[in-house]
Amino acid sequence: MTLLARKEEVEARVAAACQRSGRNEDDIKIIAVTKYVSLETTRSVLDTGLLHIGENRWQDVKPKWEALHERGTWHFIGHLQTNKVKDVIGKFAYIHSLDRMSLAKELDKQAAALGMKVNCLLQLNISGEESKYGMDPEHFFEFAEEVSKLQQIHISGLMTMAPYEMEADATRPVFRGLRELRDRLNERNIFPYDIKELSMGMSGDFEVAIEEGATWVRLGTVLVGKEA
Repeated sequence: MTLLARKEEVEARVAAACQRSGRNEDDIKIIAVTKYVSLETTRSVLDTGLLHIGENRWQDVKPKWEALHERGTWHFIGHLQTNKVKDVIGKFAYIHSLDRMSLAKELDKQAAALGMKVNCLLQLNISGEESKYGMDPEHFFEFAEEVSKLQQIHISGLMTMAPYEMEADATRPVFRGLRELRDRLNERNIFPYDIKELSMGMSGDFEVAIEEGATWVRLGTVLVGKEA
């Protein structure tokens, strides 16, 4: 199947999920996860009109970013080591993986040095899997309070990943849990603005994520394929 055909199929599935859940398609943005594909394929992704690009390792994305960064919106979606902040800050419009205070402080420090604000999503481990990154929901509000004191960080939303081995419908409580935490966060007025984005749902479960409130879905294989 061609890239364009995969894109059309994914868009049809997004539309159907929106129809089932009474949502507006305009509220859903597709992030094309290009971490497994080449520079040329990433260029082709942008050529099709998919303008949100997701990557998770600076050493892998560097040549793609250098060639294509003026096109589209770039999202850093992987685990970010504190000592790698200097490599990614200012290059990605959004960092989806803020999950600990040491990282928040380093992002704040590097952003201040650049005279900018950095858009971040708070990553939560809703499923409780030991293999997953993300903070424990039990400490979420305490963490949000601490992050709210950092002047250079703007929280755009929340992010999570469901267990890979789950049947798609079984992931529903994970996605619903993230949406409920976002809503509770907004009710508490910890930040002086509404938190909107929910980055959740990947190739195997994005339709359920949309039904549960996702605003950004991160799609790799189902959309851009996977190269050897």
